[in-house]
Amino acid sequence: MTRQPESLRIAGRDVPVLTATTVVAGAGAAGLRAAEALAERGQDVIVVTDRLKAGTSRNAGSDKQTYYKLTLAGAAGDSVRELAATLFAGGAMDGDTAVAEAAWSARAFSHLVEAGVPFPANDHGEYIGYKTDHDPRQRATSAGPWTSRSMVERLEGRVRRLGVEVVDHCRVVDLIVSGVGDGARAVGLLLLRTEAPVGDASPFLLVRAAQVVQATGGPAGLHGRSAYPRGQWGASGAALRAGVVAQNLTEWQFGLASVAPRWNVSGSYLQALPRIVSTAADGSDEREFVADALGDYGRLVTWTFLKGYQWPFDIRKASDGSSVIDLIVGRELARGRRVWLDFRADPGGRPLDPAALAPEARAYLTAAGALSGRPVERLRRLNQPAYRLYLERAPRTDLAAEPLEVAVGVQHHNGGLAVDDWWQTSLAGLFAVGEAAGCHGVYRPGGAALNSGQVGALRAATRIVADHWAVADEVDFRAAAAPVVTAASDLVAAAAARFATGRAETGAATLAALQQLFDDHVGLVRSAASVGRALDQVTAWDQALAATAVADASSRRSLDRLFLGRDLLLVARVCLTALADYAALGRSRGSALWTDPAGRPPLAGAAGAAWPDEFRFRLDAGALDDRVQQARHDAASGATTLTWRPRRPLPPPDDQFETVWRCHRQAVD
Repeated sequence: MTRQPESLRIAGRDVPVLTATTVVAGAGAAGLRAAEALAERGQDVIVVTDRLKAGTSRNAGSDKQTYYKLTLAGAAGDSVRELAATLFAGGAMDGDTAVAEAAWSARAFSHLVEAGVPFPANDHGEYIGYKTDHDPRQRATSAGPWTSRSMVERLEGRVRRLGVEVVDHCRVVDLIVSGVGDGARAVGLLLLRTEAPVGDASPFLLVRAAQVVQATGGPAGLHGRSAYPRGQWGASGAALRAGVVAQNLTEWQFGLASVAPRWNVSGSYLQALPRIVSTAADGSDEREFVADALGDYGRLVTWTFLKGYQWPFDIRKASDGSSVIDLIVGRELARGRRVWLDFRADPGGRPLDPAALAPEARAYLTAAGALSGRPVERLRRLNQPAYRLYLERAPRTDLAAEPLEVAVGVQHHNGGLAVDDWWQTSLAGLFAVGEAAGCHGVYRPGGAALNSGQVGALRAATRIVADHWAVADEVDFRAAAAPVVTAASDLVAAAAARFATGRAETGAATLAALQQLFDDHVGLVRSAASVGRALDQVTAWDQALAATAVADASSRRSLDRLFLGRDLLLVARVCLTALADYAALGRSRGSALWTDPAGRPPLAGAAGAAWPDEFRFRLDAGALDDRVQQARHDAASGATTLTWRPRRPLPPPDDQFETVWRCHRQAVD
């Protein structure tokens, strides 16, 4: 269905307006699941996206991309409450959210199975599993390297068949908010049409709706070294500008990923035990630097294997565990060298010695028949699709014939917009699902994000349908939209006037400088001082944007980069404010090393003495696990307020059938 836009006269221009009961911003797996659930329940819903074929869901994965859920196979016990306890144990995660994600996980997973996602089951219909990071059981499953792509393709097909309109090439600029204080409510979106004809009266599009579902992903554009796919940026700045509360913005996940294409080298890629080597920038002077740094063959092969399913950097494993490898790689990159996985020869300069492997690793590879041959042959026995992936993606790499360049990159943001257990934000009418929602704590099991996105989408849709909110009338919507459209139009006019004087566009340069700043100061290893320097710089850039931005109004790409830079600078400023606040209270936790010269080095003894002070750290040891850091930005003053609240506890069991049944009947009657 393609609806015809109306128009509103604002700031001397006619701005097209689309109207729907609910607008979903984002067309990844979470956004499309929300749209499908709403349409199935009779809602008039529209999906808007900046680039339909871009985004993390369609273009990211790993050796066998994981979906985490309740156990659905075997004799091992499991329960909703046990799964919730695992999620809650990650620290700084709310208990009611954990229970909701656990309770609805089987429902969300079964829907994907029925939609056609090819998760493997045995002959009896059990959906078998394996163990992933931070997982005490074997709850993980996978449809292969492209699990989330399979999800999003199946969900898009269902959304299309339901007649949902998907409007492509629209960048989120701002939320439209009616009312103030406790009476404020999201009533729509202002979008930039990135491929609209230049001669159109306005580059903008308004969507008027009773609810907004934000499913635009995490702030992927902040880092240059990244496992996020190119084309994934995030769009949380609009919500932050509207004063929506965010939480856990300090918590990222870092890990080893290939440089081109951007892809996690987790699981089978490291369980196959490739050599990890470095070279000079021109490819010369090859060194097996990880083996040299560890100085112990047993550690080298065992930690490389464990790094496969302990893929995210974990500071708790940075003294005597697999995460030491991330630090060794990060240190080598900081020296200006390039790092490679070489699947053509065994590590350590000698044939693989199975006796040197820890029993866990040796048993795994023995069971898989993957203890012989070169690493590439072990990889193909473990996971042929993982080997073929690099043959099929550009730039094509044959792991049997050439090494694969890797780096330590950011992969996922565990924080985001604060939500309740129905995924509603602090602003009425605004829901956040997928990585835009700050559902996770410090740690999470691998694949839990895919489950969270599906559960959150379904719960948000359920709540929206139950609330029965009406679309704002035209008078109220115009009053709310006019100042937002005017401010955006003024920014374009001022930037275009500077361009007319011959000044160079600034959008692309702003993004490049921001990514370099985050790589240099807010990476795997950071300090209070480095974060402070980054915050000062980003604040200056953000404050100067309106007076210094230069854009070509005749180029939709130039305008797109203008508003993208505006969005990311605010997100960066709020994130850095949160990081600076954490640095004053906390120590190293999660997927980051906070420098503490009084702390310990990554390795003990002579090996540890070789590490510079910036790699010394002290563990947080869960000191802040029962608190959640929240951030609220005030656009008028430019100030961000940070607070720490107790996390919501795991709710007590509510399993008396007749009581729950009675409440259920009352809700549906």
